[in-house]
Amino acid sequence: MTCAYTIPLLLCLLDNDDIFSNPEKHEELITEMKIEAALITNNSPYAEVRSVVDNHDDPTMPCSTIRCWFMGLIFSAAIAFINGFFEIRQPAIYVTSNVPQLLAYPFGKFLEKTLPDWGITLFGVRHSLNPGPFNKKEHMMIAIMASIAKSTPFTNYLVWIQYLPQYFNMPWAISFGYQILIALSTNFIGYGLAGLCRRFLVYPSSCVWPSSLVTIALNTAFHNEANPEAMGPFGQIWRWSRLKFFAITCVGMFAWFWLPNSLFAALTYFSWMTWISPNNKPLTWITGSQHGLGMNPFPTFDWNLLTFWVDPLMVPFFTTFNLAMGITLGFLIISGMYFTNALFTSYFPINNNLPYDNMAQAYDVKRIVDSRGIIDQDMYQAYSPPYLTAASATQYMSWFAVYTATVTYAVLFHRREIVMGFRDLVNSYRPSKKDEVEKGRALDVHSRLMKSYKEVPEWWYLVCLVLASILGCLGVGLWPTYTTPGVVFYGIALALVFVVPCGIIMAMTGVEISLNVLAEFIGGAWVEGNAISMCFFKSFGYITCSHALHFSQDLKLAHYLKIPPRMTFAAQMVPTIVSTFVCVGILQYQIHLPNICTPEAPFRLYCPAVNSYFTSAIMWGTVGPKKLWGVGGQYAVTLVAFPLGAAVVLAYWFVANRFPKNNVLRNFHPVVLFYGGIMFAPYNLTYLWPAVPVAFFSWIYLKSRYLGLWSKVYLPLKRNTKTRRDVMC
Repeated sequence: MTCAYTIPLLLCLLDNDDIFSNPEKHEELITEMKIEAALITNNSPYAEVRSVVDNHDDPTMPCSTIRCWFMGLIFSAAIAFINGFFEIRQPAIYVTSNVPQLLAYPFGKFLEKTLPDWGITLFGVRHSLNPGPFNKKEHMMIAIMASIAKSTPFTNYLVWIQYLPQYFNMPWAISFGYQILIALSTNFIGYGLAGLCRRFLVYPSSCVWPSSLVTIALNTAFHNEANPEAMGPFGQIWRWSRLKFFAITCVGMFAWFWLPNSLFAALTYFSWMTWISPNNKPLTWITGSQHGLGMNPFPTFDWNLLTFWVDPLMVPFFTTFNLAMGITLGFLIISGMYFTNALFTSYFPINNNLPYDNMAQAYDVKRIVDSRGIIDQDMYQAYSPPYLTAASATQYMSWFAVYTATVTYAVLFHRREIVMGFRDLVNSYRPSKKDEVEKGRALDVHSRLMKSYKEVPEWWYLVCLVLASILGCLGVGLWPTYTTPGVVFYGIALALVFVVPCGIIMAMTGVEISLNVLAEFIGGAWVEGNAISMCFFKSFGYITCSHALHFSQDLKLAHYLKIPPRMTFAAQMVPTIVSTFVCVGILQYQIHLPNICTPEAPFRLYCPAVNSYFTSAIMWGTVGPKKLWGVGGQYAVTLVAFPLGAAVVLAYWFVANRFPKNNVLRNFHPVVLFYGGIMFAPYNLTYLWPAVPVAFFSWIYLKSRYLGLWSKVYLPLKRNTKTRRDVMC
């Protein structure tokens, strides 16, 4: 019996009785099994992890140093200021955490050479201005601080639409106390869940977190002096170091950027198929990259568009391919819906995210609300219900299917891990069972190495969760928000249901399942007609789970680098406080600028995302989902996607158990497939399909044939494109 390399060796071993009766005939398989066992015990079983993460640690390496905190707080404040100030600009200017990570290395080396070895001793530990060479743990601490600080508080959008006269005109929303309370609450409330979910999302070796490996790869390129040779194509020996490869690739990507964006802009949207017949509207609808569905074999040569939805060098190939299959399925549904005029979609553009009225004009929400921003039923009846394009209707169907598929998938495929995680969480509070918890963690090499450091107790995270909830209740209850403080606990409850399923999927595939649409759907149905109240439901329902996932990702990053957990806890808490006050302070300044968020605003501060947020508030809060998806609603039929998502996962689970060795089934992921359907309105296949051949070359061809070379150059340059889908949906 021979076993393909894609089939787990364990399955081969269990399904072949001849191995036990005649082991001498299967020496090669038994040897491979021993190697697999050694990898699981002494290193990660995943090649992408082994390529960038060390399976050893030096506990004496300084980490939480004075210069580390000095640089970390400077970069945290700087990135919060830049992203906070320019977020309302059109186009926005956004700095990712990779920029501080790049700048921190020369800055750290400069301080290493110039600072004197002066310090003090506290509690038996000496703290020096210059403890020695600038090391990888200090560098990663700085990167974690910058990653925490890069995002502005989601509640800033709510303040914008509350205060400005062209929106809801609520002057009391200018209160600094109100703004800082709700901002601190939404920023910290995810910490508690992230800490409690460590046993599900951080400790298991199967939770790889692909995007974290990108950050570690860059860190390794700076601090790893080893440069092993590797065999490459055509019999060539690869002798470049990681840092040299990174530098050359950066220069090449910088030069290439000017080709499609400046010298020959047509390469960005290479809609050559529409050039064949410029007046053929159906051809434009199907193949157009800007206003169509993007069905084009060569739609773009712009790396920014190619990596808009997924970085093919970062996430596994099966993720990219499942997303591509999902967006193709969405293309077929949209085309069928549009050309049959289902749900009156033929009267509107085929691929657009704007709502329309019954005269096929952009929906004017001001014609249905009074001066308080509350819906006027007579005005609504006299005007028109909102209509969605074919792409928007398909997008919402995909979201509905994703949510039920996510929970079903987690229960069916990861129920054992979830049960074990809950068991260990309960046992951690039982002194007699703590040894069993530690024994389970010791199975992973990285967890064994982390036993050298004191873990953060669960009650620290619980205190953080309780304090954040109190701040949120005070912010909602002390000002005339017309919202119950119970909205805070609604957000926690929603996150408790989805954080583990969404976290497992994100940790394994690199795809984040956002709760934005679900939070709007539930909140809008609960408080129909009250847009501000719906926005609070949206803020706490969506951001709690999202922050918990991103904080868990940072915890895994520290886990890989063997940074002491209590230092990581401080590196998350302090920059969050700093960035929150910086962003709220910027908001206090900008909100007083003349003509802000209007076409006459200075510095191009036109607030496109705020306008989209306001439209979303009206659609989901003022009009409400009951009118569109309730009984007799125009789009009630799309609710069939909720049971469909669960049914598809259930069918896949049954077939996968029936044929466990089928390679196609093993690489199929129904949740990621459904997620591909949300990538329309106004985006299309142009933004995803070109990533497939790049992913195939890296993950299938290069990795399978030249693993040494692939492991050495596994240093993908991640361009973290800033989008506002979570505001616009």
